[in-house]
Amino acid sequence: MRSITSARLTVLAGILVVLLSTVSRSSVSLWAADDPLDAALETARKSHDETQLQSLKTQLEHKIAQNAKDASSYFALARVHEYLLDVCEMRKDKKAAAAAVDKAIEAVQRSIQLNDKSADAHSLLADLYGRKISLGNAMFAGPKFGPKVKEENAKAMALDDKNPRVWASQGRQYLMTPKMFGGDVAKALESFQKSLAIDPLQDEAWVWLAKAFQKQGNKAKALEAVQRSLQLNPESPFAKATASELQR
Repeated sequence: MRSITSARLTVLAGILVVLLSTVSRSSVSLWAADDPLDAALETARKSHDETQLQSLKTQLEHKIAQNAKDASSYFALARVHEYLLDVCEMRKDKKAAAAAVDKAIEAVQRSIQLNDKSADAHSLLADLYGRKISLGNAMFAGPKFGPKVKEENAKAMALDDKNPRVWASQGRQYLMTPKMFGGDVAKALESFQKSLAIDPLQDEAWVWLAKAFQKQGNKAKALEAVQRSLQLNPESPFAKATASELQR
């Protein structure tokens, strides 16, 4: 009788561990599928429409004014500023781009202060530190922000190594870092491929995979990857620009 009771307790304990693990994993993600603003943000991300992004920025700032302790709102605001940064870079407005990346960093840092268990937030911060390097003088910005990129990606990976965005961010770290400072195209390719193996519907990750193949010198694979991105998101200015570059 005792052995049966013990077995039942063991099974119940196992179920409890699984449930707690599931709750823990879901709680660290700030990509709130049930938030209507999230759907609007995804629509704006796909096209990088500046009017939509500015509207979302205003809405999120209003939401934060009502609740300054909502980590997910700060995270979403950081994403909006990141996409506005893309817009500024596309029109070659370096001053506006520099302001946008600083605002994005400020917002995601605030999000992490409120919830430091989000792998998504740490990965986003790593990407933004990388953007600081590309926007500044690499000789000075590299030594300052390079270690921060690596540190934030390591934190994200420790929190959730099954998160496709974490692997994609690590891939960008390897791809964008000069070889003498740890850059590695082969590791970048591996990271992007792992990301897409987890979630093959990431149109931006396919573009980054294309860029990694391009850097490796494999134009055929690069074109194949960017076409996968365009199939998923025909509006993507990032994919369109990369495809145009590859077809020259």
